[in-house]
Amino acid sequence: MLPLDVLVLNDHSVDKTGEILTDLQSVYPTLKVYEGRELPEGWLGKSFACHQLAERAQGDWFLLLDADVRLMPLAIESILPVLKAQKTGMISGFPKQHVVTLAEKLMVPMMLFTVLMHLPLKYVTQSHKPRFAAAHGGFIAIEKNSYQKAGGHEAIRTSLLDDMSLMKKQKALNQPVRLLKVDPFVQMRMYHSFQSVWLGFQKNMFSLFNKKVGYMLGLMSYYTVLFLLPFCFLPWVDVRYVLFSYGLMVLTKLVIDWRNAVPKWLSFFIPLSILFMIGIGVDSMYKSLTHRGYIWKGRRYQ
Repeated sequence: MLPLDVLVLNDHSVDKTGEILTDLQSVYPTLKVYEGRELPEGWLGKSFACHQLAERAQGDWFLLLDADVRLMPLAIESILPVLKAQKTGMISGFPKQHVVTLAEKLMVPMMLFTVLMHLPLKYVTQSHKPRFAAAHGGFIAIEKNSYQKAGGHEAIRTSLLDDMSLMKKQKALNQPVRLLKVDPFVQMRMYHSFQSVWLGFQKNMFSLFNKKVGYMLGLMSYYTVLFLLPFCFLPWVDVRYVLFSYGLMVLTKLVIDWRNAVPKWLSFFIPLSILFMIGIGVDSMYKSLTHRGYIWKGRRYQ
């Protein structure tokens, strides 16, 4: 099944994106390609791209996908019953992540790990409090009227976390929201190198804590004590106690990885993943507090 129309924004690509899209249009008549306008002052790139597409979209629901997302066969058919039942509001989900390099394997699965460690998922749907929000920008379905009522992407044009901001706006208006398990039919590869992993998470991590130093340091300290400190006691305590702590770490990660189709052996490297995450978090906070900003895909963000 194909949607009413498929809209793609070519946002000043310098590769062969334009040529590929032109070829695809000859095969898929519902595909409409638009050239992105110059980024206005006060907007971030992705939000402005989505804003331009939303101005032209005709359907009752908007399905917002990142360029690196891949829909499996019957993906749209799988979510249609959910959209019909919910009628309004917003639905998001975490795509299945393809990870190749060591940096990807250590860090990318930590997105879901941290969400499930701290957020009771039932409150995403049951509570209208914005703090119980979880969304992934790679896959967002939002009903047209709900989107417009919240001000669309124009209302969140300066947010680095457009996905979370959209859901918080919906919650503030008492619109229904849902975090759907979409990994069986939605896949993506977010990053391709150590540098892209570091920079990609760096630009978002401090914003996840509303740029509050106390919250950030508190969580970093929590993870340090829980996942790293036990190894510091190796010279002074029975190694069995440290191994027991390590076993609990691995088991916690294993349960979450098993539920989300992540390779199970990665669970044994949870201390390295935590160390990696803390390093990115500290760097994210430093770049923000010193006003150095973040550089991502050729654009600078504050």
